[in-house]
Amino acid sequence: MKMILAMIRIAKMAETKIALSDVGLPSFTAMPVLGRGKGNGDLEKAESKIPELKEFISEMPRLKSKRMITLVVTDDKKDLAIETIIKANQTGKSGDGRIFVIPAMDSVRVRTGETGDITLD
Repeated sequence: MKMILAMIRIAKMAETKIALSDVGLPSFTAMPVLGRGKGNGDLEKAESKIPELKEFISEMPRLKSKRMITLVVTDDKKDLAIETIIKANQTGKSGDGRIFVIPAMDSVRVRTGETGDITLD
C-alpha cells in the first residue's frame, strides 16, 4: 500500500480529477497549499525585463498557491497513479509539481472496521 502526495498547479486540478477517475482511481483528498521549489523562474524572467527589480525582491511573494492531492493505492496501482498524475500535469515548464510516494502501513474503514487493501476499493 502506498500513499501518494502530489503538489500540482491549481489550474490542473479538474484535469487531474477526471484523469484519475478515468483510470479507476476516483478516491483522493485535495487541499490548498502554499509552497515553492528551488527555482526562481518567475523572478528570473522579471529581472531580465526590469533589471532594477532585484531591490524589491523582499516584497515579492515567495510562496505559490498549489493543490496537494493525497491518495492511497495498492502497490500494483502505484505506477498507474503516478503516470496518470504526470500525464495530466506535465507542461514541461517550471512549476509542474512534485510527487512523493510514501509506504502506507495499513488502512481502516471506520464504518465497518475492515482493514487492509479491501478498504481502498
